[in-house]
Amino acid sequence: MNPLSRLLHRGLHATWRYLDGIGEIVPGSASAAAFGTFGRGSSIGFAPATILNPGSIHVGEHTLIGRQITLSVGYGAGDPGAPARGLVIGDRCAIGARSSITAHESIEIGDGVFCGQGVFITDTSHGYQDPTIPVGHQFGTHDPVVIGAGSWLGHGAMVLPGARLGRNVVVAAGSVVRGEVEDHAVVAGNPARVVRRLEPDVGWVGSRGDVRPVLDASLGPS
Repeated sequence: MNPLSRLLHRGLHATWRYLDGIGEIVPGSASAAAFGTFGRGSSIGFAPATILNPGSIHVGEHTLIGRQITLSVGYGAGDPGAPARGLVIGDRCAIGARSSITAHESIEIGDGVFCGQGVFITDTSHGYQDPTIPVGHQFGTHDPVVIGAGSWLGHGAMVLPGARLGRNVVVAAGSVVRGEVEDHAVVAGNPARVVRRLEPDVGWVGSRGDVRPVLDASLGPS
């Protein structure tokens, strides 16, 4: 690389780092003020993909949301029917880059939920029953989604309308979840099924009967 190219390279990356920092959505910024709630210590990386009707979006404290994110409520900018608390994200969450969370009635994400990159969560889908109308014009019914505190959603997981995940649920990468999932369960597949669950006084029991021990992090390394 010649000296001019090195100089241009250095300048380009310095500019990008500057824009990355100045463009981040943080408390006190004009973009954060547009949200229904935007908690202290929280941030959304620059640049987001889509933020639609932020007044209906509530972000808790110390929550980190990656760049190229989509957070949307309702059916278009300024939708008068958008619910006041259509999307609620709790405290101390981490939402991976390029994830998409689209709410039309209610999506609630509890405290301490972590998501990998490219996770998709929605509370509605399209209908298809009328063969004379394009599927994209047939809006499905709304079915609220709840993701319990402490849960983990792996890379590329999809959470579909009506899903209700309990506390400390693990969703394996690429899984497609609908319906109810009990507390302290590991689900995987399409459709996602429980492959391991916590049984008191036994341990983490797999679908084939194998058992993994319960670890107590408070005890530290032995």
